[in-house]
Amino acid sequence: MFNLRKFAVLLVLPLLAACASPPPMGGAPGVSIADYSTMPTPGEGDFLPDVQDNLLRPLDVLQIDVFSVPELTREVQVGATGSIDFPLIGTVQAAGRSPEELSLEIESRLRGTYVLEPDVSTRITERSQRLFTIGGEVSNPGRYPIVAPITLMEAVAIGGGMDEYADKDEVLVFRTVGEERYIGVYNVEGIQRGNYADPVIYPSDIVIVGDSPGRRRLESILSLTTAIATPLVLLERVIR
Repeated sequence: MFNLRKFAVLLVLPLLAACASPPPMGGAPGVSIADYSTMPTPGEGDFLPDVQDNLLRPLDVLQIDVFSVPELTREVQVGATGSIDFPLIGTVQAAGRSPEELSLEIESRLRGTYVLEPDVSTRITERSQRLFTIGGEVSNPGRYPIVAPITLMEAVAIGGGMDEYADKDEVLVFRTVGEERYIGVYNVEGIQRGNYADPVIYPSDIVIVGDSPGRRRLESILSLTTAIATPLVLLERVIR
């Protein structure tokens, strides 16, 4: 059945441009349609831990050698909170430091009390992978590494594909760029038909595939009860 509501999003951009003082979209405070045809691309500052390759980050695997004290030499993994547990001295913050800085911290805390003149070396043996998150009506929701550029359709496939209850009309992509958070709204069937491009998914993106919570989230922003027929980019809020 032909549904006029389905085309409301297509019409709202020119209508808003024609209004001198447009009301907030859907009555949701702080939410507006962004003036983008596609979602903004994250900059280097958004991937700071990945750009500065010499800095340690959560889930990195490290080889820490304490020369002359082989009992303390070991392989450790940086925890999700960015710290490691090391014998005798306990918890040490690792993420955000260089291997050399971590070595100096361990030496300082070992010196005198436990080891007379410690000599510590730290090197990265395995880098943690950048991750994206996919949830909603997919077979295997969770966090997955991005080892090469991927698209939205590939992200859905990595999540095991849509399950039998998935709504292909409503797929949300949440992305933070600088101090702003954006929401991309996509119709996967339209992408599959080649009606528009398959958007790129970046590390830290969150993909929610057409489930009931996703629908409620979308309705709270747009006050729409029907499907989205074309890509739409929203500016949800400014992060302070």
